[in-house]
This record gives sequence, structure tokens and C-alpha cells, in this order.
Amino acid sequence: MSVPVVDPDQYSVQLDAKRQRIVEQFARFQAPTLEVFASPASHYRMRCEFRLWHEGDDLFHAMFETGADGAKHTVRMDQYEVASRRINALMTGVIDAIRDRPELRHRLFQVEYLTTRQGEALITLVYHRPLDDQWEQAARELETTLDAAIIGRARKQRRVLTRESVTEHLHVAGQVYSYQQVENSFTQPNADIAESMLNWAREVTQAENGQRRETDLVELYCGNGNFTIALADNFRRVVATEISRTSVASAQHNLALNDIDNVHVARMSSEEFAQALSGEKTGRRVSDMQLETHDFSTVLVDPPRAGLDADSCEQIARFDEIVYISCNPDTLEANLEQLGQTHEIHRFALFDQFPYTDHCECGVLLKRRPRSE
Repeated sequence: MSVPVVDPDQYSVQLDAKRQRIVEQFARFQAPTLEVFASPASHYRMRCEFRLWHEGDDLFHAMFETGADGAKHTVRMDQYEVASRRINALMTGVIDAIRDRPELRHRLFQVEYLTTRQGEALITLVYHRPLDDQWEQAARELETTLDAAIIGRARKQRRVLTRESVTEHLHVAGQVYSYQQVENSFTQPNADIAESMLNWAREVTQAENGQRRETDLVELYCGNGNFTIALADNFRRVVATEISRTSVASAQHNLALNDIDNVHVARMSSEEFAQALSGEKTGRRVSDMQLETHDFSTVLVDPPRAGLDADSCEQIARFDEIVYISCNPDTLEANLEQLGQTHEIHRFALFDQFPYTDHCECGVLLKRRPRSE
């Protein structure tokens, strides 16, 4: 693993190389022109974590880089151009504030930052020692000094002083949506690209007349409701599934925060949902979804890097439209081999979530092929 080197003068060249790679990798699928969404060239990441390195009286943030010899090397990070400007300011503030405060510094080994584009911030301090009341008093003073919420973590301990989340605001199709982002839970790290992804997904699922569809959306792996909230206006109703209890709670909170009332979030896996849809699975969670009253035209999947297995591909191929958000082009390619038997690509996008790395995120809109094909 290498620490990204930020060079805004080279960003467009590197992005074009990614574009070319994706175009070549997916050429055989006869995809339409690739839509490319660029990231800000620096200060684009809203969350980061660092080890805190102690060398005598010195104290600094650190990351690790694997060298040519295969060994891990410590890289001092006084500033980090990948991170938001708020994180960079906090990195300096944290070091200055805790350097001479043993109740905060002693056995502190990791610092995690979660910020928003509006400047809200949450800092998690992770220790190799128990946290006591003396630590809490000092940490509350640190909250005031830095104007940021503090959470302390240690073995079997988690002390939340003020709050455990921040609220990000994203502009989608002329509206502003608010998202609670909880500490230690997954959120999109690049807020500008997250906004681009939501606008793209909303556009490709919009009815031709611009009105709300008379059909329904099912979303698998919905997380904190990231896509759910932005797409709800496009459909009569939405059923969203997620296995993580924390993410389900956050999704429900975000739906209420945005006054969205046509979405049902179910805590179940995609496999369980498929069983519920086919009538193989019953119970209260299934009956609460009222699946028999829905007319699902579209499915949205945003799977982990491993992509979808063959059974999951077979399940989503039952829907006329598939919106596939991928964080791994290689597993997307494999899945399209199967999905391409029944569906064809109508829109294809590259989202540069992680500049200066090889990582690519893609969005694909697939529609069922005419039955005669």
C-alpha cells in the first residue's frame, strides 16, 4: 500500500488513464460513451484515520507505506492534501493541544477524523489504556478548543462526550438532502463524488416525463440510505434492505430527517429478500414489507468489492432495470458477463472517488433486452 501523492497538475492525466482503462476493459459489452465524473484535485476526503506516532517528546500523525523491500515504513503526516481542509486544520490542532497533556496523550495510538463540507467534525481518539474521568474532563476541554465532537475508545470502552455523528448536506437535482453519518460506520469518503453519484443515479432512474413513476424500486445493500433518499422521489414506493443494524437505524433516521415517507427499510440480507419475494420466507419482517402490493420495475445494488455471486445476479436479472454501483471494476466485469445475457447497458459512468490511486468506481444502468433477442 502506498500513500497517495497529490499533484493537481497531473490529475487530469491520471483521470484520463482511468477512463481509458475502463473503456478498454468493458469494450466487448458495447457500452455507450463513458461518463466521467472528476473529483476535486485535492482536499476531497471527508474521513481519515492515522496512527499517532510518539518519538521522545515529538508527536505526529503517521501512515504506513510498503516499500520495494516488502517492509512497512512509517510516513510522517503533518498535513495530508488528500484530506479535507478541516481535517488538516484539526491535525495541527490535535497535536498542539495534546502534546503536553499526559491525560490525553498517554498511550494514544490512533486518531480518526470524520468531517463534512460545512466544517462539522468528529474526532475519535483510540487508546491502549482504560479511559477515566480525568481523561473525560480533558477531552471535554479539547472539544471546546477544537470546536469538534470527541469520542474516546479503548478496550471494551467507548465514551461519547457530545454526539456520535455528523450531518452532511448534499445537493441533488436542485434539492438539499441531509445525511447523518455515524462514527465507525461506512460513509462515502469523497463528498463531491458522492453528490455526483446521487445526481447520476437519480437522472438515470427518472421517468421520461419527469414525474414520479407508478412503479417501485428495491434497493439491496442500502447502508445509511445514501441512494435511497435521493431516489425516493422517482418511484411510487421503495423497499430497501440492509443487514447492518447500525446502518438500518441510520437509514431510518435519515429518512425522517428528509421527510421521506414512501420508503420501507428492512433488516435482512439480499438472499433473505429474494426468498421473501418468492414466498419462501415468511414472518413479521416479511409481512411488514407488504411485497404483494408492490410492482418492482427497478433494482439498485451497491455491493461490496467482492461483487455479486451467481445466485444474486440471477435474482436481480428478474427486474426490468438494474442500477449497479460498483467499487471494483473486475467483479463488475464478471457480473456483467452474466447480466448481459438478459440485459444491455444503457448508461455507464466512472466516478473518481479516490484520485491518485488505481481505484475506480462505476455506475451502470442496464435494461432488459427485447424478448425477441
